[in-house]
Order: sequence, then structure tokens, then C-alpha cells
Amino acid sequence: MKFQLLGKDAGSKARAGEMTTDHGTIKTPIFMPVGTVASVKGVHQTELKEVINAEIILGNTYHLYLRPKMEVLEKAGGLHKFMSWDRNILTDSGGYQVYSLSHNRKMSEEGVRFKSHIDGSYHQFTPESSMDIQRSIGADIIMAFDECTPYPCDYSYAKRSMKLTHRWLQRCVNHLAITPPKYGYGQSFFPIVQGSTYKELRKESAKYISDIGAEGNAMGGMCGEVERMYEVVDIVTDVLPEDKPRYLMGVGTPINILESIALGMDMFDCVMPARNGRNGMLFTAYGYINIKNKKWEFDFSPIDEMAITPVDTLYSKAYLRHLFAANELLGKQIATIHNLGFYLWLVREARKQILNKTFYSWKNKMVDQMNNRL
Repeated sequence: MKFQLLGKDAGSKARAGEMTTDHGTIKTPIFMPVGTVASVKGVHQTELKEVINAEIILGNTYHLYLRPKMEVLEKAGGLHKFMSWDRNILTDSGGYQVYSLSHNRKMSEEGVRFKSHIDGSYHQFTPESSMDIQRSIGADIIMAFDECTPYPCDYSYAKRSMKLTHRWLQRCVNHLAITPPKYGYGQSFFPIVQGSTYKELRKESAKYISDIGAEGNAMGGMCGEVERMYEVVDIVTDVLPEDKPRYLMGVGTPINILESIALGMDMFDCVMPARNGRNGMLFTAYGYINIKNKKWEFDFSPIDEMAITPVDTLYSKAYLRHLFAANELLGKQIATIHNLGFYLWLVREARKQILNKTFYSWKNKMVDQMNNRL
């Protein structure tokens, strides 16, 4: 993977760049739709490419490992071929999903033993097996196996967890050195900054993973107060190398993304646009809409007059509300396409503003607008 920094904002730490892999170019800042089980829920691959124009999507190591299983993906020739997607894919390491199974897992220095949420069978992830699984999946960008620190947690736990993540990181690096990619194209590796909400730990972790010299770097997302998250992001981006892409994992709302771009982050993913869309929440440049509300029953205006995607002007708010009231699957699909299209528009517009050195003032205006409930 190659990364080139093309411009910086005049009033913030925002950056515009370009990543190039064997599956194409990714212009940063970028948002990655989440395709957990080899599918972005409710969206065809043609729509992802031609309507939403996603340059990269995210797959989930834990879920793909359990279903369809690695034997299927290997026989298919990797996830790209299996799901008919010829653009970029990033996979997480499975660490977050294993963390979320806290009542069904047991963690040790070796790794994590966990119980499948599908059939109750027991499995173990280690740094080495996570790398092997991601080799089999064949993503263009693969993530280090880490422990996702619970929130809240005390300083001593956060420090022990960070040190464990660092030891696991070294094992990931060592294993990748002896296990080449399987499908004839390169895979780039990103380590992950941990340390919970503690600034000194995040700074220490950022320094540690920077010294690994990987092709890009990531920061594990944070639960809790959003302002505290911004403070930590600000510290971490001061440490991470400027000439490598920076990925803030699992974040977040449109406002979270803009504020994190301003602090120097480049890559984002979140289930929110698709999940909230399926539940009737639409994000727009002027605020958010609960399309289930009765106020839209006789509103025959377009879903979004900005017309970012074809569904925005093809259908009215009244029609979309009707689809949700009738529990029609098409409603969830329309809302998902709209939200994903909006998120991709947002980061692309941010990129334009960065290159014009007008991002900071534009960002502040957008944050004010998007706070509205329509």
C-alpha cells in the first residue's frame, strides 16, 4: 500500500490524502460501510459501487470465521471473489466482537477462548490465528489482534490491557513475517492504539505502535464522554506518523467524524448509518429525521433535496414513512442507501474543503446544522 499526503487544512489538523492498494485508490478522509458478514445489510454491491460509490468496505473476522467459515472463503478465492466486490476491503481482527461476548469468553496471555453466539461451540482466537484468518479472508488491510478495554475501567486495568495488546501486536508482526498473503495481492497491516480514556496511556501506546513501522495505524474507539474522546484523539494524532494513514475505529455520528477529521484522523467506520437507517433515522446536512413520525404522513417533498443519491428525490418522505409503517423491507433499504450516501458525501466534501484550506469554518457550520432535529 502507498499513502500520499496531498493537503492540509489551514485552521485545523485535517488532512487529505490518497491510499493505493492492489484493489484501487482510496481518497481520504474516507468512511467505510460495514459489511459484517460479507454483506452491507440491504444494499447490493452494484449500489455500493454505482450509487454510494464506496471505495472500501469493512468485513468482520469473528463473524466470517464462524459463518461461512474459512474453508468456504478459501475455496472461493477470498472474500473479494466470494461477495463479488473488486474494490478494497478492511477486516477487523475479531477483538471487539470477542470483547462484546464478555459473559462467554475467557482471556489469557495466549489469547481468548469464546463461545459462538450461533451454536454454542467453543473457539480460541490468538494473535497468530487472527492473522491466519485474515490471510484467508484476503482483505487489503488487516488489523492487529487487541484487547478492547471495557468502559469504564480503572487505570491499572487499562495499563495491563494496553501492555497485553502490545505483546499481542509483536506476535502478530512475527507471524505475518512467516505467512505470506494467499491470493496474489498485498495485505497491509495496521496496529491499534489502546489505553482507554487515559491520555498518558494512549500517548504511550501511540508511540509504541508507531515504532512498529507498519503501513498505517489505528486507534481503538472509546465509549464514554465524546469530549474526552476528542481530547484523546488530539493527543494520539500528535504522536502517530504524519506519512501514514490514521484510522479511528467504530466512530461514529456525522459530527463525530467531522470533529475527528479536524483532529487529524483519516479513516472511519461505523454501523450507525445502516443500523439507524433500518430503524427510520435519516441523516442530512441540515439535521436528522425520524421518518416514522406522523408529521411526515402528508409530506410529499423529496426525502432530501440535496439529491446525493437517486433515492433522495425518487421517493417522498410520505412514501418512505408509509413503507416503515407497513414494515416493508424497501423502506429499510431506501433509508440505508440514503444514509450511506450521505456519509460518503460528507467525507468527500470534507476532503474538498481541506484541499481548499476552508475546512475548519465549513466544519463548524455543518456541525451546527446537523445538530438539528427536523
